[in-house]
Amino acid sequence: MQETDVRIAEKPLVETDIGRELGVLLRAYRERVAPLLAAFPQGTRGYQALAEVVRGGHPSQLALANHLGIDRTVMTYLVDDLEKDGLVERRSNPGDRRQRQVVATPKGLRAVTETCQKVRDAEDGTLALLSRQERTALRSLLSKATAFSADPLDDPCAGETD
Repeated sequence: MQETDVRIAEKPLVETDIGRELGVLLRAYRERVAPLLAAFPQGTRGYQALAEVVRGGHPSQLALANHLGIDRTVMTYLVDDLEKDGLVERRSNPGDRRQRQVVATPKGLRAVTETCQKVRDAEDGTLALLSRQERTALRSLLSKATAFSADPLDDPCAGETD
């Protein structure tokens, strides 16, 4: 039998694995924000859907589901739950009456506005090893990489309560 000379590479072939890095970050994020968002229907998913509704720009419930990457049947149940809690309502789209648009109620807008800073603080805690500038850059780069607008005017946290 011949012995095989196994050598450990001094430098890994792949220095970073973005999937692993994002997974670690996502788990840390979830651990911090889940308790803050437990009161929302379906927790984090409900908050994120409501924040996207507040952000606006989706002509229909289906467009909202597609934007968030949520199955349309699951989205129906999620919107039902948000509606039961008085956070959103379905309205006819003025541009196309065949479509139902999901719109935040004043209560929904308040809920997002009041929760945004808590979520932002939890995000900052998750990213505590980064400087403020690095956190801002990361948010901007993630926004760009996921093809969402990095415009601060699109930030539901920037909204005001009535």
